[in-house]
Amino acid sequence: MRTIVVFCFFITVVSTSVFSQIKSSWSGPGRNGIYHETGLLKEWPEQGPDVLWTTDGIGHGYSSPSFSNGKIYLSGMIDRTGYVFIFSKDGELLNQYDYGPEFRRSYPGSRSTPLVVDNLLYLVSGMGKIMCLEADTGKEIWSRDATDDFGGSNIRWGKTENLLIDGNKVFFAPGGRKHNIVALNRFTGEIIWSSTGTGTGELSAYCSPLIVELPERKLFVTKMAGGIVGLDAENGEFLWSYSFTNRHSIHANTPIYRDGHIYAFSTDEAGSVKLRLSSDGSHIEPVWENKEINPMHGGAIIVDNHIYTAVYVGRRWYCMDRETGEPVWSSRDIDRGVVIYADGKLYYYTERGELALSRPDPGGMEIISQASIDHIGTGQHFSHPVIHEGRLYVRRGHAMVVFDISE
Repeated sequence: MRTIVVFCFFITVVSTSVFSQIKSSWSGPGRNGIYHETGLLKEWPEQGPDVLWTTDGIGHGYSSPSFSNGKIYLSGMIDRTGYVFIFSKDGELLNQYDYGPEFRRSYPGSRSTPLVVDNLLYLVSGMGKIMCLEADTGKEIWSRDATDDFGGSNIRWGKTENLLIDGNKVFFAPGGRKHNIVALNRFTGEIIWSSTGTGTGELSAYCSPLIVELPERKLFVTKMAGGIVGLDAENGEFLWSYSFTNRHSIHANTPIYRDGHIYAFSTDEAGSVKLRLSSDGSHIEPVWENKEINPMHGGAIIVDNHIYTAVYVGRRWYCMDRETGEPVWSSRDIDRGVVIYADGKLYYYTERGELALSRPDPGGMEIISQASIDHIGTGQHFSHPVIHEGRLYVRRGHAMVVFDISE
């Protein structure tokens, strides 16, 4: 009996302290593209921020770096095999190990950003394998397959989910009819709960999920092929869905929660939407839709009362009023791409390899500083940049460059 009590106490401690153990996550600590860094450069030198180091041997991929235990973790594909690369903060390659076959069809390469908690690393391959590995050695603790174990199917451009952990649960959307969305024990890979979602066997849709902490429950929010869904994160109870479709079922932007509302952004005819949550998260009510503002995978930033994002069709940046969904201004000063935020500034990384620094200003886009990484790496400029401890990390294909942006 004493052993059981001690074990239960251990699990409780692990579950309640896990958030303090996650040092970095996909798209910033809140999964909303906002980094809580201060003391950053207010403008860059004419040639751009100082380059601290670069690497060009990380394989093909679109994932971002993550940080834990004083190390940098990154995924990439070499010769059809996925690898985790581990660097010191000074750019020394400490280790690399393979985790199996990676996605090699359209836009080949790794997709998922490693998530490290203590000494465990969680990752999804583009082929649909979800795994837990020893972070520094690659020794497999457990793995499950979206198709073989959950009846899911892969999608056109591969599984692209950045995993989410809450307590002892790791969430995954295999897209099966029975196991549409699952919560697995992060230590064993066993199913804690499984949801049929909308009950129609909707495929996953490149989206990474979000946990919303409400007074009455933790709400799990993600996008599947047909739209946005909300589940009780503790038990998997299906609460609501909102139809949000486009012709290619591409929903690559993580939903954003702000002040009792869910904001979602997708490409083509889906556009943008704001949903009001009930106080317990069990119901939603649409507030506005804007079909014209349709970012594909570059995310959106909410600062004060405005939203900053880029449309896919038209290659244009927009500032929207978040209360009404109406555009305040648009600009083609730089190409479409990814936007993140830190220390009062917007950081843009465009599909032409441009880096730009700007103030979030509802009066118009004003570029403070600009640089380029077009000469570094090959392939698309799709990866989301990351700010960590005064440094800006930008990945392009098999290469990554690290800038010093501290004052």
